[in-house]
Order: sequence, then structure tokens, then C-alpha cells
Amino acid sequence: MEIRFQSSPKETGGMHTEELRSNFLIENLMSPGILKLVYSHFDRIIIGGAVPVNEPIHLSNEEELKAKFFLERRELGIINVGGKGIVTADGTAYEIEKLECVYVGKGTQSVSFSSVSAQEPALFYLLSVPAHQAYPNRKMTKAEAAPVHLGDISTSNKRTIYKYIHNDGIQSCQLVMGLTVLEEGSVWNSVPPHTHTRRMEVYFYFDVKEGQRVFHVMGEPQETRHLVMANNEAVISAPWSMHFGVGTANYGFIWGMAGENKEFTDMDPVAIASIK
Repeated sequence: MEIRFQSSPKETGGMHTEELRSNFLIENLMSPGILKLVYSHFDRIIIGGAVPVNEPIHLSNEEELKAKFFLERRELGIINVGGKGIVTADGTAYEIEKLECVYVGKGTQSVSFSSVSAQEPALFYLLSVPAHQAYPNRKMTKAEAAPVHLGDISTSNKRTIYKYIHNDGIQSCQLVMGLTVLEEGSVWNSVPPHTHTRRMEVYFYFDVKEGQRVFHVMGEPQETRHLVMANNEAVISAPWSMHFGVGTANYGFIWGMAGENKEFTDMDPVAIASIK
């Protein structure tokens, strides 16, 4: 498990491209047969990817956690962005199609991931944060997520939002998680942009077409930076940082947060004309 330490606005403002990428960008998250984990000191969130092919992948304990098992003091959100898969938590199997979600609560001792077909493996995206209370394990489909349609084709940001883990959905201690899918012809996400110093956030970009890229904007509103991102890559967004982006074609992204509250609408908008 890779460890990433926090970066302040001052030091981030002086970073060149490779420094920005090494501190905030997570590459090669989806590798066949491998579980990859990155521990960020922003709200102690763990970002992960698991791609089981012929054999299940088990969520093994990590020495850095100093725990008896991975979820002894943590909770876990899982969204599949690949072929049909199965999440097994303490002996209970949850079949999970593309863009469906499984929540696994504190105290679950055994978690494994498998694909129904090795030719079309599941791509499991994981977020785990500290938890003080145990909530029930639960699966949620896209339809159950009560999709919300936002934006307009005239501003190139027509999109559908699926909210899975939040106050009015799957219950958790502090994890908030869902995804957004942009329609054909739309490329801008999270517009108008915003910050929320009470919560950090991670974006995971998926279904970015071959040869296309997403320009993810980060940094303070008057001191912006950007990262050029490919398919199935994640970016860590600090609580003080804006997070929005634009692609060279439409795509989808998973958003996940941890911090002081689980209010999906808790954000501080930034006027587009004020951004520099």
C-alpha cells in the first residue's frame, strides 16, 4: 500500500507537472489480477482498484493499519466499472453489474472480489475511510440510486448523477460515494465548480475513450493547476482545492468524500468568472 502525505496550498502552488502528478494522481489503478491501494493522509482515505481475472482477489490486511483485519476500524465503498462481478463479505455474495455499488461496514472480517467472466473482468473501484460505528452491508443498483439529471447540452455539461452512499441512501459513518455519467456531446463536470474545506474528495475517471483525455482542474480558485488524466485514473482533491474538469470526449467519473459530514449539497460554489 502506497502512502501519500498531505500537501498545503503554498507548496502545491510551486509544484511542476511531475510533482503534481506524483502527489495527487493515481495511475495504473486497474491492473489484471492485482489489488492496488493508496493511503492518503487527507482524511485517511484509502483509494483502491481490484481486477480479478481467473482467481478471486482478497482484501488483505495492511501492516500500516495496525489492525487485526482491514475493516476492523474502517468502512468500504465499492463500485464496479467493468464486467459483472461478485463481492463476497463474510460469506455473503453480492452480484454487481457495471455501475452498481456495494457498501461493506466496519467489523466485516473477510472481503473478496471475483469476476463472472475472465474475458470480461470486473473492475472494482474502492474507497475506505475510518469508521466508529458498524452499519449493515448493502448493495444498491443504478435504479435504486434515484438518478438526477443536471446540466444542459448548450453548456456541454448534460449529465446524470447516481448517489449511492450518502444521508438519503446507503448509511455510513463518514463515507460519501456516487458517480456521474456525461451524455454524448457533453464534456464539463461539476460546473459550477466548488470547494468544501470540511471534506476531501477523490475523482476516478472511467469510460474515457481510447486516445481521449480529461483535463482535471485543481488548486485554489485564484491559483489553479491542472492534471491531464487517462482512463481509469484517480485524483486526490484536497479540502482546500477546487475540483472540476473537461474532457476531449464524454466520460464518467466516480466521486467519493470523507470528512465532517455526509451532506451531498454541502459545497461552497466558486463563480466561474473569478477563477484564475
